[in-house]
Amino acid sequence: MRVTQAKLPTKLQSKLQSPLHSTPSRSTGRLPLLAGAVCVALAMAGCATKTTLGEKSSEVKDAGVTLDANKGAQTTTITQLQKFMWFFSPYRPDIQQGNFVSEEMLAQLKVGMTRDQVRFIFGTALLEDPFHGSRWDYPFRMAKGNGELTTSRVIVFFNKEGRVERWEGGNLPTEKEYIARIAGPAPQSKQDAKSDK
Repeated sequence: MRVTQAKLPTKLQSKLQSPLHSTPSRSTGRLPLLAGAVCVALAMAGCATKTTLGEKSSEVKDAGVTLDANKGAQTTTITQLQKFMWFFSPYRPDIQQGNFVSEEMLAQLKVGMTRDQVRFIFGTALLEDPFHGSRWDYPFRMAKGNGELTTSRVIVFFNKEGRVERWEGGNLPTEKEYIARIAGPAPQSKQDAKSDK
């Protein structure tokens, strides 16, 4: 048995033709343009660029920002354009590195304390230089996911007997300020609000 395809009139054939074989219309011509615009927006958002955890941006290089213990905690914020473009960026977690030293901890440090007493207050020093055994460094760096960067450094110097001779660092955040930077400002309780009135 032989099967043959029925011949349809040309008007009916054009209506039944699949959309894959049809001639391109005006709406399909816009699709590559829309895809190109999305690619440009993603590229400008910084998906393929290095973040503050990698190479420093040109703004930071030109400013010559260095970590000075006498300046205390330093916070670098992002620009309004970076905040807007952050919408297109991938998720970036908050990263904390080093030893956080608060203003309250630094107030406990006194001249003449032993190394064990300093270790009890501040914790183990992140940097104990074998060439400078009389110096302990406590650097701290917190890079928030929104691009805000907070850095600080406290340096403790010891004399030959192993007692605190002096230290550098100050103008540090309190523990409440540090927690507010991590979790946001604390909500006021009803009792606190009544006592303020």
